[in-house]
Amino acid sequence: MTSIVEPSAYETACDGRGPTDHGRVIREVLDRVGDKWSVLVIGALHEQRLRFTELMHAIPGISQRMLTLTVRQLERDGLLTRTVHAEVPPRVEYELTDRGRGFVELAIALADWAIENREGIETSRADYDARIPAR
Repeated sequence: MTSIVEPSAYETACDGRGPTDHGRVIREVLDRVGDKWSVLVIGALHEQRLRFTELMHAIPGISQRMLTLTVRQLERDGLLTRTVHAEVPPRVEYELTDRGRGFVELAIALADWAIENREGIETSRADYDARIPAR
């Protein structure tokens, strides 16, 4: 919990005085974890390690190519690990890292917020659409 006296990580990152471009880092991370496929892969791996085909079946609508791209990026970012077992045929399993498991709590909180606020958001959209002509 951020105190009133100490700036939040966001405020510190956006103050423009840091030695690196924190805004760029924040955008890059949000691009990754805000991607729907990444969130669904992380969610599917939340409590279990899965093989590629199991992971694909756990995520309706994802293509083999998109799953391959997504797990590669998540592995590159250190959110999951890929383990290849020396068997014939090779068995590949995916599992969240500690960093990936840390994201799960945030994703669950965001999902809960979305569910709790869905009706209000839909009402606001309908009210807005009724007031503002289509562009």
